[in-house]
Amino acid sequence: MRSLKYLFLLIFMTSFAQEDEILQSIYFDFDKFDLRKDQQKELQKFIKTIDTSIVESIQISGYCDDRGKDAYNFDLSTKRANTIKDTLLLNGIKSKIIVSIQGKGSIMIDEDLESNVPEVRSKNRRVDVLVNFKPPIVKRTKPENYTVLRKDVIVGDKITLDKVFFDRGSSRLTTSAKKELDKIAIRMHRFPKIELEVQGHICCTPSYQKEAVDKDTKKRELSVNRAKAVYKYLISRRVNEKRLIYNGYGNTQPLGGSTDQDRRVELVITKIE
Repeated sequence: MRSLKYLFLLIFMTSFAQEDEILQSIYFDFDKFDLRKDQQKELQKFIKTIDTSIVESIQISGYCDDRGKDAYNFDLSTKRANTIKDTLLLNGIKSKIIVSIQGKGSIMIDEDLESNVPEVRSKNRRVDVLVNFKPPIVKRTKPENYTVLRKDVIVGDKITLDKVFFDRGSSRLTTSAKKELDKIAIRMHRFPKIELEVQGHICCTPSYQKEAVDKDTKKRELSVNRAKAVYKYLISRRVNEKRLIYNGYGNTQPLGGSTDQDRRVELVITKIE
């Protein structure tokens, strides 16, 4: 019976079916709220198994058995919860992730329905530590198309500069286009490991004529010049030219909307160091 008593005083861990949380129960001696050295060691072992970088929150709930007055048991259960909180903090757990510390008083039992009342009561003299984990980050494998340069890009992602358009037949950047490219340059500095291709596009040419004439150069190189204009502007905003290449794709990749949308430039992620 004595060995059984100490078995239930040891700390054990119950892992729920859900992968997003773990429940750890810490058992106390009768009418005590401090931990013996062996209990402290077991709790420290548990703490070492926690990857705090993926912990979202920790909830601490203290309990008592059903002997004693309610007010006394509530106070004792609160002290037990605070003992565990202090131990977690002393072992490197950050206070900001401990979101709840509660004493919940006694757990009532029906002695007529329990086959081993002392054992049940020993299990009720405890503190439950519920560790909730952050949802796992699922890395994308399929490239996506969006309008803002983000941190979580992968190779092949395409950023359509939906506010960087050109006049018909022109590769000159408008004032509004430059303002948008200023924002891109800032984000390029913020994410220095990203390299990309600047892709130029055109509209309104026959299917057999893949490229259009740039009215300034009088040469059939409009999509290339549009990509080059963006490329040079980003460099002028101190983006390292080694992170950029540019190419013109003519009318081969229409968006299927208005012709204004086809007079565009896109950025495609080519490398992430």
